Amino acid sequence: MNTNFFALTIELLVGFLALLVLTKVLGKTQIAQLTPFDFISALILGELVGNAIYDKDIGLHYVLYAVFVWGALIMLVETITQKYKNSRGLLEGKPTIVIRRGVIDRAKLQTTKLDLDQLQHLLRDKSVFSIQEVEYAILEANGTINVLKKSTYQSVSKSDINIAPTDVMLPITIVSDGGWIDENLQQTPLLKESLQNLFSELGIEINHVLIAEWSEGEPLYVHLDHAPFIKYLDVSSLI
Repeated sequence: MNTNFFALTIELLVGFLALLVLTKVLGKTQIAQLTPFDFISALILGELVGNAIYDKDIGLHYVLYAVFVWGALIMLVETITQKYKNSRGLLEGKPTIVIRRGVIDRAKLQTTKLDLDQLQHLLRDKSVFSIQEVEYAILEANGTINVLKKSTYQSVSKSDINIAPTDVMLPITIVSDGGWIDENLQQTPLLKESLQNLFSELGIEINHVLIAEWSEGEPLYVHLDHAPFIKYLDVSSLI
């Protein structure tokens, strides 16, 4: 294999410097607020530079040209979104409220291609371990989620109100997207058959349950896909 290491080194250095300059020109928000468009742009730009560097038929000027043209296109899009507000939703995406007033918006979840497992994962990243704590949840254009908790769940120091600390139990999801999670159900003192009978008595169909969470010493939290959306069921007699 005949490789010109000097030429390759020069091309790597030039490509690195060109990408570094482009990053500085585009601004820090490109990394801090990475939208799907920015992510795709970064992938394509890296692919262009990589191909230009390692393809023997492509010279150094092609590397610079690829970086310049793609950088100009990215800057053009950024300029358009700054000047014309209506274009931001199309080019960068827009925030979506997926939980409103404590109710999961199933239509918005489907629109954003977000399932309940992913929603719970994003909430846990925000130190929210139960959906019933959430008043509003907003899925941002960059894929992160921001949460406004219900007033009863907002942080208050125990020492501030002279309340002795108590043990904290992790809520267990036993139903998700209309299906039982048997593995989680086994971690509770509840039996599926007993819960099925209770649901049947109350006219609750399992396929209409978006999520059900059990916490020790608390009523069973059931979120339906129709009104009334939220139910709290006393399951103490089933334990």
